Amino acid sequence: AYRLLLARGYSRGARALRETGPDSLFRTASVTKPVTAAAVLRLIQDGRLRPSDRLTDLLRLGRPADPRLAEVTVARLLRHLGGWDREVSGDPMFDDVAIAKALGRPLPIGQDDIVRYVTARPLDHAPGTTFAYSNYGYLLLGRIIEKVTGRPYATYVRDAVLAPLGITRMRLGRTLLPTAGEVPYYSQYKGATVMDPSGAQVAAPYGTFNQENNAFNCGWLATPVDLVRLARVYDGTTPVLSASSVAQAFAVPETGADRGRYYACGWHVRRTGRGLVTWHSGSLPGTNTLLVRRFDGLAWAVMFDQRDDPSGEPYRDIDTALHETADDMPAWPAGDVTWRAPLTAPDGRPGLRR
Repeated sequence: AYRLLLARGYSRGARALRETGPDSLFRTASVTKPVTAAAVLRLIQDGRLRPSDRLTDLLRLGRPADPRLAEVTVARLLRHLGGWDREVSGDPMFDDVAIAKALGRPLPIGQDDIVRYVTARPLDHAPGTTFAYSNYGYLLLGRIIEKVTGRPYATYVRDAVLAPLGITRMRLGRTLLPTAGEVPYYSQYKGATVMDPSGAQVAAPYGTFNQENNAFNCGWLATPVDLVRLARVYDGTTPVLSASSVAQAFAVPETGADRGRYYACGWHVRRTGRGLVTWHSGSLPGTNTLLVRRFDGLAWAVMFDQRDDPSGEPYRDIDTALHETADDMPAWPAGDVTWRAPLTAPDGRPGLRR
């Protein structure tokens, strides 16, 4: 049985702003990848897709510049083994200006433009030989989902992954138009917009990257409670993925494993003497997120509405702190505070309904 032990929102700033609560929606950033991976794994489980299916057989990409593109498979895309390396050639999901210039078209660019641009460039590595984290690879997985199902990515994910878990409020975010209940995002930085050709300086979270283009790799909005519920998919005990599908998801990849650490299907994995610890973090201007699953059945999610505090303190430090806290707990409280709707506590801060 699953129990929700704690859900809290913390606010700092002008009192006129809406208080952050357990029902607040945040950009998930790359914690979107376990969502996309779950949808792909469900298609594999249902026999509609195979891990060995080749990218070039599934999508019409035009004439590739690199014949090795034929060696990119669904399994390799899931594990970041497709051959694109942002440390070598940059990340095309966040290189809008260069892509627009190369294609001779004005901003904003679209997903089709990104695919056209990348297909016309050589791979950085032979597929299957080098782990290199690739946002672009997950863009391709989202487009494969759409091709195989004949449905929009978000529609299939809602029906096949989210609805069976009772998750109803997750939705794809937008660059400039906030969703009801979504937090505002903060950054000390500004940059040129990629949403039009004006070159105007905008707040970093609102236009220095294109959220719509990044829908399949960084695009979902969720509450922390939603993400903890989503983590259950990878326990193999829900209607979404079977135990055998989960075992396949966490299998050691063909390359990239290092002393018990590797990237599986949508998750970083660390093997311990007591079992697997799996996690994914996310980072965008104005966003920092973390979702963790542990061998002892614990799962937690943390979501921030900024990532560059002027103090310079790193947000990643919360990961170690939470693991240390969990390890030091002699026992967990009884009961279940499963969140249903926000309440206002006597001090004016959001509470929980039991």
